[in-house]
Amino acid sequence: MIKLPSGIEIKKLIDDLRILSWEASEILIYYAQILKDPNNKSNILKNTNIDDPVTLADLKVNEKIIEKINEKYNGVEWEILSEENVKISSENYDLNSDWVWILDPLDGTKDFIQGTKNYAMHLALNYKKKPCLGIVLIPERNELWFSYGEKVWCEKRNGSKIELNISRNKTLKEMILVTSKNHRNQTLKNLIQKINFKEVLIMGSIGCKISSILRGESDIYICLSLPGKSCPKDWDFAAPEAILKAAGGAITNLNNEALIYNQANFEQKGLIVASSDKKTHANLCTQIKEIIEKDEFLSKSLNLRELQE
Repeated sequence: MIKLPSGIEIKKLIDDLRILSWEASEILIYYAQILKDPNNKSNILKNTNIDDPVTLADLKVNEKIIEKINEKYNGVEWEILSEENVKISSENYDLNSDWVWILDPLDGTKDFIQGTKNYAMHLALNYKKKPCLGIVLIPERNELWFSYGEKVWCEKRNGSKIELNISRNKTLKEMILVTSKNHRNQTLKNLIQKINFKEVLIMGSIGCKISSILRGESDIYICLSLPGKSCPKDWDFAAPEAILKAAGGAITNLNNEALIYNQANFEQKGLIVASSDKKTHANLCTQIKEIIEKDEFLSKSLNLRELQE
């Protein structure tokens, strides 16, 4: 188990994060209720970028999390990397820090605005660019996912626990895929069709998708960002990676290489695969790569070398 910064006791930290997460949940649900009236949308939206919207909920949760961490742990040598703060400026963030909190106050903002309920808060603590603690909060499901090291669990607001139900040892065609609602592209659709999964679930928020794997509702998630197009960032993946790996799953690029954090622009490029079973994950990646290479259209659309550069 990784030793936390000097003076930090894990039980107290988890207790503080639990309280803070449910406070964030109240904020998100409050604004979700306001958005049920379409006339309120213009008052909640804080920008006009339809591809990357920001709401008051994003900003309020961002402010709450950062303020409380700084207040309770003043003087601890760790950084806080937040999606909302990076949109303003990343100049005050130390890329070389060993300990980094990575925050996405509202993952799935488009779904939040659309009222689908598939949105989450992500908070991860990275040590030397690898997640060691993760939180995925899903307010509309009353679920708070925690992981620390190799331990993972899920709590409801009343403290009761939700059992994990992860499927193992399935072939690709036996698997249920969970994929994006708002970020799909035609190339990914063609790949999904070619693999011929047992079932395909459409869902927003990477945190919501990964938690569906832990509940046993799905088995695999594939994310594809094409060169020159927008792609997920560190705050999209850090916390979901932490809970999935602690549960015995895996998340890598198509070459079965670990995700690397703190790269240029905090981007997670290319084709990323998350699955329920780390023992079979490498083989799944190989099978997907072979399917791409054998299909003329996919091999032209997906230059595998270019995807991972």
